[in-house]
Amino acid sequence: MNIAKNMEVIAVAAAILIGASCYAIAPAAPALQVANSTATLAAPAGKAAMSMHVVQVKAKRLSAAEKARFA
Repeated sequence: MNIAKNMEVIAVAAAILIGASCYAIAPAAPALQVANSTATLAAPAGKAAMSMHVVQVKAKRLSAAEKARFA
């Protein structure tokens, strides 16, 4: 049996064995942990219950030459 001819089969079989062994020795999945957050607490009276997060991106616009360079 020529090993060079069967190298692809050997590599695939090794990958399958390694993948199966990872699942076999992995510990049981831990229980879900919920992070403490102020978003889950009730808001004081007079304020919105959930505040929306706002993301501001500040950057200069590209010039025509810079746009052409990236295109």
